[in-house]
Amino acid sequence: MFSLKTPSSLCAVTQSSIAQDTATGSPVRLQAVAAAGQPEVTPALEELYRGFEQELLVPLWTEIGDLMPAHPRSRAVPHLWRWETLRELAARAGDLVPVGRGGERRAIALANPSLGGRPFATPTLWAAIQYLMPGEDAPEHRHTQHAFRFVVEGSGVWTVVGGDPVPMNRGDFLPQAGWNWHAHHNATTEPMAWIDGLDIPFQYVTEAQFFEFGRDEISDAERITPERSRSERLWGHPGLRPLSATPTTPGSPLLSYKWEYTNAALRDQLLLEKEGFGGTVEPGHAAVRYTDPHDGSDVLPTIRAEFHRVARGAETAPVRETGSSVYQVFDGSGTVTVGGTSWTVTRGDLFVVPSWEPFSAKSEAGGSDSDSGALDLFRFSDAPVFEALKLARTQKDA
Repeated sequence: MFSLKTPSSLCAVTQSSIAQDTATGSPVRLQAVAAAGQPEVTPALEELYRGFEQELLVPLWTEIGDLMPAHPRSRAVPHLWRWETLRELAARAGDLVPVGRGGERRAIALANPSLGGRPFATPTLWAAIQYLMPGEDAPEHRHTQHAFRFVVEGSGVWTVVGGDPVPMNRGDFLPQAGWNWHAHHNATTEPMAWIDGLDIPFQYVTEAQFFEFGRDEISDAERITPERSRSERLWGHPGLRPLSATPTTPGSPLLSYKWEYTNAALRDQLLLEKEGFGGTVEPGHAAVRYTDPHDGSDVLPTIRAEFHRVARGAETAPVRETGSSVYQVFDGSGTVTVGGTSWTVTRGDLFVVPSWEPFSAKSEAGGSDSDSGALDLFRFSDAPVFEALKLARTQKDA
């Protein structure tokens, strides 16, 4: 446990989650130290604290600075992973690590350096690079964790969700709510990598997760390679909702959000701004949110996904939010600042924005490193959880 205590709480520190006292058998350890706002250190107080330890009790006055700080103090820290390095390591894993029962997926998770080696990008979000070799299948399974795939480069893999083959191409966002059967197959002669995002840490800490194996192999009928999935043919028409279908499970029924529509929306926002009609969230900053075509809600119950385009030379205002985010640079280059840390980023790089850390981005993109001439950022966050619990808060810094 990372303790960030106020001065008044430093005098009586509990290490209840760190070590177990061999003498008493209790994991609670309390130390009385003289300090302002704390009880006088006496033999009676020491005896009281030993009684607390024996009965597994922790007084609030020794912990309030850690449990109730003035503002969020995330256990995660800002961190950057370079796509070039991730892809190289994933390719090496492709030569060494099989895909099949046991490991299930050749997925390599981002481990935030302050989360004790856990494969968690933030306390609530999982992000990983997944790699599938030519002709390979990732076997079918399902889990309660809500998930998505986002493709920063390549094509040729189909994810099969509930028997529906869904193509994966550069720029496509593919949400998949929990407890849906899914498998992947690479129908090409080239390997392919993409990023997975899931709410694994959130379900892990809430002890809500379930997992189930499916078939070892998908059928020949599911191994087809259509340009559009059945879900896209039914739900993928902008602004039009089919009257024949009503989703019965959480999450978006649309299994692929095509890059062509995302790109057009962002481009039009910047053009409208240039023409004097607004349309952007701030000067030079276009943004869209992926939504459920059935009711306009977030695509997944616990994950929000957005795409941001920052025009060359533009800089976003620093923003703090409760909850954490993971960003991937889809295209272009620029400088991003998270808290007191700044990085120069390029295509594919991933970075973490912990809760209440200010974030801003400056675009340095051009025609040589960006198809759009801008800094394009894909973002996913745990915002739906915070909004559902009425804990969402946003602040723009001066």
